[in-house]
Amino acid sequence: MPSARSRIPVSIFTGFLGAGKSTLLNRILKDPGTSDTAVIINEFGEVGIDNFLVEASGDALVELSNGCLCCTVRGELVDTLAYMMDGIQTGRLKPVRRVVIETTGLADPAPVMQSVMGNPVIAQNFELDGVITVVDAVNGLSTLERHPEAMKQVAVADRLVVSKLSMADGAQASALKVRLAALNPRAPVVDGDSGEAGTASILENGLYDPATKIADVDRWLRDELANDHHEPHDHGDDHGHHHDHGHEHHGHHHHHHDVNRHGEDIRSFSIIHDKPIDPMAIEMFIDLLRSAHGEKLLRMKAIVALSDNPDRPLVLHGVQSVFHPPQRLPKWPEGADRRTRMVLITQDLPEAFVSDLFAAFTGQPRIDRPDRAALEDNPLAVPGLRI
Repeated sequence: MPSARSRIPVSIFTGFLGAGKSTLLNRILKDPGTSDTAVIINEFGEVGIDNFLVEASGDALVELSNGCLCCTVRGELVDTLAYMMDGIQTGRLKPVRRVVIETTGLADPAPVMQSVMGNPVIAQNFELDGVITVVDAVNGLSTLERHPEAMKQVAVADRLVVSKLSMADGAQASALKVRLAALNPRAPVVDGDSGEAGTASILENGLYDPATKIADVDRWLRDELANDHHEPHDHGDDHGHHHDHGHEHHGHHHHHHDVNRHGEDIRSFSIIHDKPIDPMAIEMFIDLLRSAHGEKLLRMKAIVALSDNPDRPLVLHGVQSVFHPPQRLPKWPEGADRRTRMVLITQDLPEAFVSDLFAAFTGQPRIDRPDRAALEDNPLAVPGLRI
């Protein structure tokens, strides 16, 4: 199998029907920076890529006028990616530097992310670099109210692009931005009409650094520090935690309540741990969280200092019960905060439950809530991460 250094970064381009995904993607593909990019679109997509007719494509892949490859998902996404990699390795297809997957407007992005992360062969060849979600400024609020898929698309995004801002009035735009900040306080928000939105840089989200072929931990840590409004509280022991409520930074309880209006109960929070963690403890914590509550764990990113070698941090990235193979980095980024940091986006999974579960495995058991029964009723059901 190819080494980790030959993985190809994958960007997932999602957004609800009518949000303008394909229009924006066509702009991006005109940027010379997207040369040697392969685009995968779902054959039920709302609009095709310029100069590409799905029904007349013939072969699974065609070359666009700008040199990009384009194909449709005719079966499973895993099969499409495998076909592409086989073509590149055998010389039938030209090498590509990036893959962009455009999902259908109705899609829950989690299965697409899991296809890249969860299949062993695909994960050896491709690396998820981020999720870009396009939101319509005119209809975005009503779409989020009516469609749970749209809420998930926003919640799991690494970057949000708000389209049609010039068509929305100021009150609409402001209300939408407040809503987006409540659902996903960490994702940068970009004006879809701006020059930035139409460039290749919009596809680079820092989950993967093409220069080093590993997760861009420096950006992860920098983004998390920017979202921390205060230092973790010192508990006076070796197990300090800091829990960052996204809604508290964007209107306190009002917006938290708004996110939960229809029982969606989507939360974004972080856990920071001061001391290196035993590898077995973090493995058991992740295994129990994903096996017993995987459907509620929309997404998780973590940089972990392990006690067996604190100088080489572990990078974890999961979507529901599917986790990318853990990576040990050669070293921490220069000048980085070396504490363990976990960022979680959950649905119907309280922050207190997750933090108590984490504390139980890191030597500070505090599980005294009724949620304990949920743990006892759900034995481990998946293999270990083999950290």
